[in-house]
Amino acid sequence: MVALSLKISIGNVVKTMQFEPSTMVYDACRIIRERIPEAPAGPPSDFGLFLSDDDPKKGIWLEAGKALDYYMLRNGDTMEYRKKQRPLKIRMLDGTVKTIMVDDSKTVTDMLMTICARIGITNHDEYSLVRELMEEKKEEVTGTLRKDKTLLRDEKKMEKLKQKLHTDDELNWLDHGRTLREQGVEEHETLLLRRKFFYSDQNVDSRDPVQLNLLYVQARDDILNGSHPVSFDKACEFAGFQCQIQFGPHNEQKHKAGFLDLKDFLPKEYVKQKGERKIFQAHKNCGQMSEIEAKVRYVKLARSLKTYGVSFFLVKEKMKGKNKLVPRLLGITKECVMRVDEKTKEVIQEWNLTNIKRWAASPKSFTLDFGDYQDGYYSVQTTEGEQIAQLIAGYIDIILKKKKSKDHFGLEGDEESTMLEDSVSPKKSTVLQQQYNRVGKVEHGSVALPAIMRSGASGPENFQVGSMPPAQQQITSGQMHRGHMPPLTSAQQALTGTINSSMQAVQAAQATLDDFDTLPPLGQDAASKAWRKNKMDESKHEIHSQVDAITAGTASVVNLTAGDPAETDYTAVGCAVTTISSNLTEMSRGVKLLAALLEDEGGSGRPLLQAAKGLAGAVSELLRSAQPASAEPRQNLLQAAGNVGQASGELLQQIGESDTDPHFQICASGGAGVRSPPDSPTDVLMQLAKAVASAAAALVLKAKSVAQRTEDSGLQTQVIAAATQCALSTSQLVACTKVVAPTISSPVCQEQLVEAGRLVAKAVEGCVSASQAATEDGQLLRGVGAAATAVTQALNELLQHVKAHATGAGPAGRYDQATDTILTVTENIFSSMGDAGEMVRQARILAQATSDLVNAIKADAEGESDLENSRKLLSAAKILADATAKMVEAAKGAAAYPDSEEQQQRLREAAEGLRMATNAAAQNAIKKKLVQRLEHAAKQAAASATQTIAAAQHAASTPKASAGPQPLLVQSCKAVAEQIPLLVQGVRGSQAQPDSPSTQLALIAASQSFLQPGGKMVAAAKASVPTIQDQASAMQLSQCAKNLGTALAELRTAAQKAQEACGPLEMDSALSLVQNLEKDLQEVKAAARDGKLKPLPGETMEKCAQDLGNSTKAVSSAIAQLLGEVAQGNENYAGIAARDVAGGLRSLAQAARGVAALTSDPAVQAIVLDTASDVLDKASSLIEEAKKAAGHPGDPESQQRLAQVAKAVTQALNRCVSCLPGQRDVDNALRAVGDASKRLLSDSLPPSTGTFQEAQSRLNEAAAGLNQAATELVQASRGTPQDLARASGRFGQDFSTFLEAGVEMAGQAPSLALLECLGKKIPFRDR
Repeated sequence: MVALSLKISIGNVVKTMQFEPSTMVYDACRIIRERIPEAPAGPPSDFGLFLSDDDPKKGIWLEAGKALDYYMLRNGDTMEYRKKQRPLKIRMLDGTVKTIMVDDSKTVTDMLMTICARIGITNHDEYSLVRELMEEKKEEVTGTLRKDKTLLRDEKKMEKLKQKLHTDDELNWLDHGRTLREQGVEEHETLLLRRKFFYSDQNVDSRDPVQLNLLYVQARDDILNGSHPVSFDKACEFAGFQCQIQFGPHNEQKHKAGFLDLKDFLPKEYVKQKGERKIFQAHKNCGQMSEIEAKVRYVKLARSLKTYGVSFFLVKEKMKGKNKLVPRLLGITKECVMRVDEKTKEVIQEWNLTNIKRWAASPKSFTLDFGDYQDGYYSVQTTEGEQIAQLIAGYIDIILKKKKSKDHFGLEGDEESTMLEDSVSPKKSTVLQQQYNRVGKVEHGSVALPAIMRSGASGPENFQVGSMPPAQQQITSGQMHRGHMPPLTSAQQALTGTINSSMQAVQAAQATLDDFDTLPPLGQDAASKAWRKNKMDESKHEIHSQVDAITAGTASVVNLTAGDPAETDYTAVGCAVTTISSNLTEMSRGVKLLAALLEDEGGSGRPLLQAAKGLAGAVSELLRSAQPASAEPRQNLLQAAGNVGQASGELLQQIGESDTDPHFQICASGGAGVRSPPDSPTDVLMQLAKAVASAAAALVLKAKSVAQRTEDSGLQTQVIAAATQCALSTSQLVACTKVVAPTISSPVCQEQLVEAGRLVAKAVEGCVSASQAATEDGQLLRGVGAAATAVTQALNELLQHVKAHATGAGPAGRYDQATDTILTVTENIFSSMGDAGEMVRQARILAQATSDLVNAIKADAEGESDLENSRKLLSAAKILADATAKMVEAAKGAAAYPDSEEQQQRLREAAEGLRMATNAAAQNAIKKKLVQRLEHAAKQAAASATQTIAAAQHAASTPKASAGPQPLLVQSCKAVAEQIPLLVQGVRGSQAQPDSPSTQLALIAASQSFLQPGGKMVAAAKASVPTIQDQASAMQLSQCAKNLGTALAELRTAAQKAQEACGPLEMDSALSLVQNLEKDLQEVKAAARDGKLKPLPGETMEKCAQDLGNSTKAVSSAIAQLLGEVAQGNENYAGIAARDVAGGLRSLAQAARGVAALTSDPAVQAIVLDTASDVLDKASSLIEEAKKAAGHPGDPESQQRLAQVAKAVTQALNRCVSCLPGQRDVDNALRAVGDASKRLLSDSLPPSTGTFQEAQSRLNEAAAGLNQAATELVQASRGTPQDLARASGRFGQDFSTFLEAGVEMAGQAPSLALLECLGKKIPFRDR
């Protein structure tokens, strides 16, 4: 075969290539991409071959599925290889303009599917595009009556009448069967999106705000321009709703006479009437009606108009009995064609659309043939015959689609039908049963059949023989016959037990939500306020984490129960149910506490309790629908899951924790999913999910066409089953999206959405495979393939949108994109040590990114009006450029000597220097990015830990829980539970003050402190899993431990990188923290003086005293570490030690406050707080001296001053500890013993007044008392401070008594041995 030589044009490049004439266009495009380097990159489906022509309307796109010889190409023809996507500006009726990328090769019908999906409209076949042309172009393009001087007089009258009546022939609708290029629509033109067919608009309400707004605007404009004639009273009523929509509730002071421009609210014939007062009265009647509700009422009222939904055309018909043509309005609706009086718009005659047999349109006439329903034709004179024919054909197509959709087993059938699905064991067949809610007559007859005796589930039973009763009527609704259901398997029975116990737990939790917790009295000092704030933050975090788990578990139930019941993993379903119930139980406790805190703050906690009860009720309904033995349709489960998602969103809104991440909102320049920013992230995800559903609906239609052309009934059944599964999976995706949308920032929720998307992709693949097996028709298969591609593309947009922002790191500043690239590439360079080629390749990317950043900084400097700021920017750009040049030189060296470790190290150091220069030049953008990543990692780690604790508690409470490693798990849970509040406070503080070094370092410290106990809990949880006999609880704990392990790994990496960026500020942050502690302690002292100091909830004297002693030891240890690091000149480790000192002092200040609050003695309060304040003051001086000494590591004078200040801090710590109630009494007892012992140093003994036997008896009694006091003292040392105080006082008294008795005995018989015995009793502190 002779080769075909074609010129391929790509931009300004033209290459000659040879192809076989039989080459498919798709393969030709592939060859072009492979052989021509200038071919643009991108998805192959976005590019194609275009055969241009001198007339732009005649240029065509070559279809990918056809051969080149199909287009009769000749040698030397020029083909353009270019992108098929073109921007299309769409103007909505409310004036907003949206730019949408469409495929230039597709017809208007296919484009409308894409356009409506992007906007959020599902019934795309009822909308069309209107081309808005200038007046001079209307005469060239449209077929309307031309405004020309040669027009006859009556034609001029017709034209004026058209303008007065605002008929539809004024609108230049685009032809759905042709492309935009074929109709001459240029890229700069803006098309109007407008509803053309009023078929399913009755179903539009507040649940579909996009279509509701379009309906409202179109109805409003038609009423104001006179298309819908209304009375004056009705016009004022419409205007009242319009005021409510535009201005909100009526305001007497604002909405007065003269406020309205009546031409914008009333038809022009009523503008001169005094209707403003009547409009305001209608506006006032709306009350507090919302904007959405007002639009619903407006549209509902508009639907009551007799002209609503009618498309009018001005025609001429023959006057009966005369040879004369008179004007008449021809109206088209979804039900009929009507003749309407052009003056009054009263209906003269109607014909149902179903009665129309055929129609014919010519350039100047239009004819209807009603067949047997009417004798003769109805013919009119009009130049709009083609538009009338298209409108009638459109309505009939929609009607036929709705009727034929019943072949889809209820997927797109009438809305009143129900689909029931049942799995029949053991053949694993799927029974699909369509039920129609139609009224019929009861038929009487015998239902007797030969009997078959089988034993039931309970074994053989006795039976009796009798006569068949007479025919009876019975109606069963709402469920299938239970007798046809297979017996439950062991896994299903286990799931039933799990669900029943979970329902009991949920109901018990719901019952506790009638009232909130009672808080102890709190003070108004800084510590009390901080406790309130921290407790609220902790409660909100825990509730949010638990709601995340509930929604993720709900989505998991939806996904896991989607397939064949015989293949369902019921253990995994039980795990999801366990997760839901255990988290709901824990959440109820947190809600009660948070509600109490809200009440204490002067707010109202009742709405929060109601929202929590609503969520508990929704969960109960979900569990009831998820029962394996339930015969309820699948839709009930999806509806219950959606209710859980809605209730979760309402609860999160009550606590102010709803997901408002701006990354989950798409702007006009964002992704390809939705082109306008919706009101909330929930709306974003729902729009993207609906786009997938719309694309899947198109795929189902294509598959239906394949099934209709297939003669093999078996293959036809396979295609229909595959299409059914595709539609079910997409409806499930929408339901899953509705569930997880309120908590989409959670990784576990994102995982469930991705899983639902995976099921859709699998169903699409099955649909395509079934279609390919059923037919070899290339055109049908290409249609199926294109529809499947559209589904995949829409699904990818949804999943990529979630995946792109899963890290939670938002933009950090002006140069965010460049710094993101620099941060990523430098990390790649660090990890590529040893691979010189990869390091050099990454260095090239880094050089380009820094070059872009330098240019951006220079551009900002040129536009800066402040000369000082301009100089700073230029200086930063120069530093960055110098660092880039140094890095480029190092890259050249590494490229020249790829085996040189020295050159690679130089490149690494240069990249590190470039990274630091970028951070300085881009206003700490890299540092902010790293801190944001740490915030996200810390938040997820805290949430995962909360889930693991809940899973561990639930596992421990199961009746089958056994002993073993579980005690270790309980201990590790307690340790982690103590760390979670600190981590949450660190995240909140960093988010509240993103530029504060102290909050950033506090977050780093909390993260590092969280790692060790978190790791221990993961190990304990994994060890405990084999000991848990309940499979669902074991799986839940295993999954939670796995998620926590992953979160800890991310937290460790993020904390390390953030510390590297924030490390030099450790000393300053520690000093700032200590100074703030001093200020807070002054407030505590003032509250103590006023008698208003109250202990915080959970504080006891024993705990506070123990904390004070432990914090003293921690501070002493940290001070020693600080002195050592400063002496060695290690500034980074000195900063870490200073941070540890500050952390210990914070614990000391809290413990001192607790001791003072729990002491009733004002003197003790004062001395405890004074000594603690003295510690903080001297510690502040210590950190200042350490900061100075760190800068001069070899200066002996600085080291000496530092040692002196450290000694002062140590002494202050000792004084602080000695002020404790128990410790003070011990010191008093020590002094009493010391004073009494001095009597033994005397040279003479006092004379004895009694006998030797009496003195000996008193000595024995005193010795026994002292021995008992010593025993009690040892025991009290392990008890409370009060016990230690009492025991110390008694010991001191008994010792004095014993010493007096001993001295008296010595006076009776002076003996060295006795004195030695007494001396051995004295040093009791060594006991």
